[in-house]
Amino acid sequence: MSDYDSNPFADPEAGNPFQDPSVTQVTGAAQQTFTEEFNPFAEQGRTTAAAGKTNPVVPPPQKPQPAQQPAVMRPTEEPPAYSPSAAQQAQGPAVPTNEDLIKRQEELERKAAELQRKEREMAAGTYNARANNWPPLPSWCPVGPCFYQDISVDIPLEFQRTVKMMYYLWMFHVVTLLLNVLMMVAYVAAVGVDLTAGIGLGMAILFTLLFPACSFCCWFRPLYKAFRSDSSFNFFVFFFIFFFQFVVHVIQAVGIGGWGTCGWINGITAVTVNPGVGAIMLIIAAFFTISAVLSIIFLKKVHSLYRTTGASFEKAQAEFTEGVVSNRGVQQAAGQFGAAAAKGAARGAMSSASGNQM
Repeated sequence: MSDYDSNPFADPEAGNPFQDPSVTQVTGAAQQTFTEEFNPFAEQGRTTAAAGKTNPVVPPPQKPQPAQQPAVMRPTEEPPAYSPSAAQQAQGPAVPTNEDLIKRQEELERKAAELQRKEREMAAGTYNARANNWPPLPSWCPVGPCFYQDISVDIPLEFQRTVKMMYYLWMFHVVTLLLNVLMMVAYVAAVGVDLTAGIGLGMAILFTLLFPACSFCCWFRPLYKAFRSDSSFNFFVFFFIFFFQFVVHVIQAVGIGGWGTCGWINGITAVTVNPGVGAIMLIIAAFFTISAVLSIIFLKKVHSLYRTTGASFEKAQAEFTEGVVSNRGVQQAAGQFGAAAAKGAARGAMSSASGNQM
């Protein structure tokens, strides 16, 4: 009822405590401050106003990029100068001396002369690349070489070492036989001339004359041809004769009296008479023993290589038959025998025909 009693023309906010001038002043200042601090549209208005001007938009500054390092680093300091070490200085300079240059020049001139000689021989038609070259006899010798031998050309690479070692074994045996003859002469001089010593010296000379040529032709050449042409027949010839050669080495190493070798028995006998001669004879006996040991080792080596080549006894028989059939001497002998047989048969037929007529 109090509302009906109030003045209708009075200010309705007059009784409001929040409309006090001191309070409204404080609240108005706070609102203005809050609006200025948190107005989200103030910055947008400034950007829009700046975009409307003629000046272009300046992009934000970018961060400076680090300088790229080059792929190849350049050294800041030059490498030190080269200086040879003490070992290199001790070895001396690698520059050839005048003597080396002269030797090389002479070698080149010799090869050039050899090439010119071969060219002249080829032009004249007298050059033969596979001319016999073994044994290497001098040109003034009336007897020329009998065989052509070049292991590095004829023998396959995997067999060259074995063939060379067998050739060196043959040479070692030849040298041992020559020393054996010399020591047998010394043995005869030390022991005295008797029947046994004389026979031994004669046998030593005979072995020296026969064994080098026979061993070369009978077992080394078959071995050479076996590896050169993979010949089964030559392999079997080598095995048979070289085993006999091994037995001979054993006998020579034993040194039986009167057999012509400075073996262990003759060497021990000579030591009691002349220690110096006996000692050298024992060295020769050791050489024969080494030959026997190397012979059995290389015999096994060649046999193992023979098994890898595919050779066999059947191939050896076939090669022997083919060789006999294709041999000119055998063909001529067979032709002569056939002609003689035909003549005999014709004469027999004529004699029987004449007897029937009578």
